[in-house]
Amino acid sequence: METEKKKKRSVVKREKLAAIKEAAKSGPATAYLHNAPSSPRKMRLIADLIRGVRVSTALNMLKYDSKHPSAKMEKLLLSAINNWEAKNADVKLEEADLFVKEVFVDGGRILKRLRPAPQGRAHRVRKRSNHVTLVVDRMPAEAKKEKKAKAVKETQE
Repeated sequence: METEKKKKRSVVKREKLAAIKEAAKSGPATAYLHNAPSSPRKMRLIADLIRGVRVSTALNMLKYDSKHPSAKMEKLLLSAINNWEAKNADVKLEEADLFVKEVFVDGGRILKRLRPAPQGRAHRVRKRSNHVTLVVDRMPAEAKKEKKAKAVKETQE
């Protein structure tokens, strides 16, 4: 009987990391925006609009939205799409049927400024910023069927 040689812990760790990196080469793509100069509340309004929506629809919504953070979010979405194309070079973008899987907005740093107030006092002005994370992925097959069924149902009514 031949005994198996036990692997060193460092070798096991290295192999595990290599497997994780290989798995990350395909699948969802992420884009980050740090220190965007608008309040997180305003950016969350835009993020809620595009969460779970197909990429083409989301781009149209952002392009014609009047809120000022929508331009930054549109640029971030285009960046996420390009990241997905780089990860999945063998798949055509038109056939992929991408959608916005996750969008979340976190508060960034706050710049504190002073504004003159009556009787020689000063009030603080907080200039807020935010961090946005956007994840784009392919639409799952079950979700495609459900959306088609909904569309057919709505047209029949």
